[in-house]
Order: sequence, then structure tokens, then C-alpha cells
Amino acid sequence: MRPIKPRWIGGISPLARRVLLRYFDAMLAIRLDPDTEARLERLAKLTGRTKTYYAREAILEHLQDLEDVYLATERLLNPAKTYSAEEVKRDLGL
Repeated sequence: MRPIKPRWIGGISPLARRVLLRYFDAMLAIRLDPDTEARLERLAKLTGRTKTYYAREAILEHLQDLEDVYLATERLLNPAKTYSAEEVKRDLGL
């Protein structure tokens, strides 16, 4: 999904436009405890990558797992109707 472009962005230079559109893409601020922040800072310095890179990688790595846990919990709390193999075959005309 493309970010919403503010109307006033049309009258500025191409470079300024790219910078502003990148800013409007998505931004997230998180608070970390001092120990985690120090570990992240150290890793970023050791590897030459940014803290943002590692935060993004961690989120992407675990997002699917979190979604799966949510879905499983939701199904346990609100179970859907189950069908036997015979019912499925009958409904499909097999």
C-alpha cells in the first residue's frame, strides 16, 4: 500500500520530495530497557548496521509467530464448526 502523499508536496524539489515521502512511509518509536539498548547499540557498531535495521529484522522474524499465536488462541476461545470427512465428501458431491 502506497503512503498517503500530502497535497503540499508537489511544489518542492525532487530530493526534498523523496526525503519527505520516505518520512511518511512508516515510523515506529520503541522504548527499550538500558541493557537491551546497550546490546543493540553494540551489535550495530560491531556490524556497521543501524539499530533500525536490527529492530526491523527482529520484528519481521517474530511477527508471523505472534500472528499464529493470536490466531490459535482465537480459535481455542471461539471454535469454528468442524466437518467430518463424510460431510465434506457429501457437500462436494464426491
